[in-house]
Amino acid sequence: MESKRQQKVSRQLQKDLSEIFQREVPHLFNGAFITVTSVRVSPDLSVARVYLSFLASKNKQLLLETIQEKGKVIRQHLGDRVRHQLRIVPELNFFLDDTAEYADKMDKLFSGLDIPPAPAEDDEDNE
Repeated sequence: MESKRQQKVSRQLQKDLSEIFQREVPHLFNGAFITVTSVRVSPDLSVARVYLSFLASKNKQLLLETIQEKGKVIRQHLGDRVRHQLRIVPELNFFLDDTAEYADKMDKLFSGLDIPPAPAEDDEDNE
């Protein structure tokens, strides 16, 4: 379970990273629309697991690899933003957030099921 401090830092990092991806370095990723879906921070606040979602991207794995390669630049931008709030700028680990695809897959599975209606109970038995 995360402490309140971890939760606050996670929310702040998510907000700052979103702004970095949208406003400061979109040219590094050919203008791809990158969404930071969640951030998980280690108890000592030294490592942040950043979960990303990509909109209208053909090759998501290639884009994720590009982001991982440019991680130092992103961390430097993040350091400029949080230098007065955090003593250590966390190391960033990027992961693909596939919850939207998983939800779509589950919806398709459920819509494909043929569920027969429940048998009607006799009203006479309940009287």
